[in-house]
Amino acid sequence: MLLQPAPAAPRERAGPVDPLRALVAPSTWLATAHLLLDVAFGVATFTVMATGLVWSVLLLPFALLGIPVWILTAWVSTALAGLERARYRTLLGVDIGTQPMPPGNRNLLRYGGTLLRDPGVRRRAVHQLLALPLGVLTSTVVYTMLSGAVTMLALPLLAAVLPTENGTLFGISVASTPTRGLLAGAGLILLLVAPTVISGLVRLDIMTARTLLGPVPGALAERVDELERSRARVVDSVEAERRRIERDLHDGTQQQLVSLGMTLGRARARYRQDPGAIGELLDDAHQQAKDAVTELRGLIRGLHPPVLSDRGLDAALSAIAARCPVPVDLAAELDARPPATIEAIGYFVVAEALTNVARHSRAARASVTARHDDDTLWITISDNGVGGADPERGTGLQGLADRVSGVDGQLSVDSPVGGPTVLTVALPCR
Repeated sequence: MLLQPAPAAPRERAGPVDPLRALVAPSTWLATAHLLLDVAFGVATFTVMATGLVWSVLLLPFALLGIPVWILTAWVSTALAGLERARYRTLLGVDIGTQPMPPGNRNLLRYGGTLLRDPGVRRRAVHQLLALPLGVLTSTVVYTMLSGAVTMLALPLLAAVLPTENGTLFGISVASTPTRGLLAGAGLILLLVAPTVISGLVRLDIMTARTLLGPVPGALAERVDELERSRARVVDSVEAERRRIERDLHDGTQQQLVSLGMTLGRARARYRQDPGAIGELLDDAHQQAKDAVTELRGLIRGLHPPVLSDRGLDAALSAIAARCPVPVDLAAELDARPPATIEAIGYFVVAEALTNVARHSRAARASVTARHDDDTLWITISDNGVGGADPERGTGLQGLADRVSGVDGQLSVDSPVGGPTVLTVALPCR
């Protein structure tokens, strides 16, 4: 016997919106406050963005002074966009995603060009330039509708209480009862229609904000593709690292231990013939044992240095700087320890970068700065060498970029021919 599925329960049709409930609903008045604030935020954002753009253009011919003004304008624009998102979240309960800013660069000319090409920066600027006319529109419509409705409802009541002049009050004829009733009815209709108009304006406002303040369409898909490629490169890098460790153990430590065993075997054979003649062999075996221990320590330090686990990143960076053949100026401002994974990645980025400085840069001095700011670990490695470092032409910098991108971090390299070279790393600590 086949069991027949039970018939699905009929869906309840959404009834028409009750205008009285919509009128007294808190969401309607929060939306009203949001729309009335549009003009104030529009004036502020338009003024800041328009002033910044105008001065950027005016100062550009004067030794490129407009570029720092443009960079400052872009960052102030980002802060204002954050305030706008907070307003949408507080008054409307709408979360609008963010489009991250491009990573910083000490070369202001390049960084200014990067900001100018970034679609997120351009979209925020367009939203803040449009905020004033849109704010004037939405605020005017809401204010006119609500004030007109309240005025038409209040006039008949005021006409019964206040003295009128020739049957007019505030220039409006309220002498006859039908006129008063007509005014009250029109005010009531306008007041009941207001929630629908406010809801439509809010939807338009939210759509505009999501389009211009939210993530750039396609950026998420590009980010996913980049993460997939980065993951594949990280897997290859891990496999290469495993083979390197295996090769180091086989060619280095294992050979030293084999040599140590052979030396001890010779000492044992000679001890049977001449016990007093094995001192030189024992000294040799002792030195080989110390060399093997030293090489094992170096290999373990390359995997994960004990000082990193015991004392944190700032102490580990001090150890790296002390071992570097090039003099290194270190400045670490870490008020709290980052997560262990972020600490390890930061350590190996600095270690690899200083190794590259010592091998390839021909630099006389290098500097390393590390600071913890807004849930992000910022590390900058710079040198005064010959420059010309390009991640596309070498596996070292590309490997660092892969390691950093594996935790959704960012790495930028500024290395013009002739130097200096500046490597900037941003690692999220959330």
